[in-house]
Amino acid sequence: MSIRFAALLLFPALALVALAQDPVIKKVPARQTSPVSGSEMYQAYCASCHGPKGLGDGPVAPYLKSAMPDLTTLTRENKGSFPAQRVAQVIRGEVPVKTHGVPEMAVWGPIFLSLDHSQEPMVRLRVSHLTKHIEGLQAK
Repeated sequence: MSIRFAALLLFPALALVALAQDPVIKKVPARQTSPVSGSEMYQAYCASCHGPKGLGDGPVAPYLKSAMPDLTTLTRENKGSFPAQRVAQVIRGEVPVKTHGVPEMAVWGPIFLSLDHSQEPMVRLRVSHLTKHIEGLQAK
């Protein structure tokens, strides 16, 4: 077998192996969490970007194109009232937000639907508890 022929057979195989190792191509499903634990969901789905306390300082944040918002200031930015409905809509992907819905940030509504086998009441429960957790992060 000639070297050229062997290379023609080997190159596509090596390319497939390389593609399989690419984290962009290889999708990892969201980790299953308790739908009633806002804290557990926040740590699993949000803290890597938004930081463990919501300050926008998660370990992934420096590598993203857009700066992560400080989630602890939502109440202050909304005249002393926590915008629970807007936060829930952002989590679900129902309102456009610069960093949500782009490759850097998942929109959690469809992901929660897949985690909960398309059971909308469970998705609402998840979003509600995650929203309450974020409300608990507000600066005093």
